[in-house]
Amino acid sequence: MISFVYVILFIIFLYKCYFNATSKARKSLPPSPAKLPVIGNLHQLGLFPHRSLKELSERYGPLMMLHFGSVPALIVSSADAVREIVKNQDLIFSNRPKLSIMHKIVYGSKDVAFARYGDHWRHVRSIAVLQLLSSKRVQSYRHIREEETSLMIEKIRNVSSSSTSLINLSKLLVSLTNDIISRVVLGRKYSGGEETDNFELMLKEIGELLVAFNPGDYVPWLNWINRVNGLNTRLDKVAKSFDEFLTGVVEEHRGRKQGKTDHDGSNNEVDFVDILLEIQRENGSSSPIETDTIKALIFDMFGAAQKDLDMSEAPGTSVHIKFPLLVTPIPHLTSN
Repeated sequence: MISFVYVILFIIFLYKCYFNATSKARKSLPPSPAKLPVIGNLHQLGLFPHRSLKELSERYGPLMMLHFGSVPALIVSSADAVREIVKNQDLIFSNRPKLSIMHKIVYGSKDVAFARYGDHWRHVRSIAVLQLLSSKRVQSYRHIREEETSLMIEKIRNVSSSSTSLINLSKLLVSLTNDIISRVVLGRKYSGGEETDNFELMLKEIGELLVAFNPGDYVPWLNWINRVNGLNTRLDKVAKSFDEFLTGVVEEHRGRKQGKTDHDGSNNEVDFVDILLEIQRENGSSSPIETDTIKALIFDMFGAAQKDLDMSEAPGTSVHIKFPLLVTPIPHLTSN
C-alpha cells in the first residue's frame, strides 16, 4: 500500500514538472487561439485562409502562433515584424518545410521556391537572380509584354463590341500571364488548338493540386488518406505529364541549338531555357546544373500563372455590366 502511494506521488511530481515546463514555454510564445486535438487550428482557416488569418490577427495581434495539425506556424501580420524577420533574422527563418506535393512536382525540391536552405538553394537562386530575373534581362522582354497586352486589349475591344457578351477579366488576365511567361521562358506561346488545351489543363490541374489540402503534411499518420481520395493518383499523373512536356521542351531547344550555325542568318530570341542550357554547357562539372534542376526552375516561372484571381478583394475591381451604357447629351450653356 505504501509503495502504491509513493508511485502516485511520483506521478503527480512528474506531472507538475511537465506542467511548469510547458507553462514557461507557452509564456514565451506569441498568443494563440485554442486548438483542437489532432487538427490543431486547421478548422479556423476556412475556405479563404488569407481572410481568416486577417481576422485572427485582428484579435490576437500581429504575431500569433497557430498549429496546423502537429506543425507549429508563426503568423506575422506586421510590416515591422516582417522586416525584422527577412533582414535581421533571415537565416533563422530561411528554411522551407517539405511539402509532399511540391516535392514530387519539382523533382525533389530542386527549384528555388521550395529547396531547402543550403548550397543548392544558393546556387540556383544566384542563377535566377543574376541570369534570369536581372533588370537588364527583364527589360529585354519588354516588347513581349507590350505585344501580349495589346492583344488582350484587342480581345476586350472585340468582345465589348457585342452587347450580349460578358468579359471574364479573371480568365483574360490568366491567359495574358500564361502567354507572356510561355514566350519568355519557353520561346513560344501555347495558344490555339489541342496543344493549348492540354497545356492549360495541365497547369490548371497543377494549380489545384498546389492548394489541395494534404493531411499527411500536418498529421503524418494520415498519409494513407491520399491513397483513398485519389490525390496520389492525380499527383503522379500530372507530374508525369508535366515532366514529359518539359523534357520535350528542353530536347527541342538542344536540337535547335545544335542545328544552328553562326552563318545561318537566324535571329531567334533567347529564352530562359536557352540561358539555362548555356549555363549547363559552360559550367560543366565545376558547378553542375542538372537537367531536372532546369525543369524545376522552368516550373517556378509558371508557379502562380494559372491561379484564379480573387477579384473581390478590393472594392470596384469586380464590375458586372448587364446593359450597355447609355450616353445622354447634356446642353452646354455658356454665358457671354
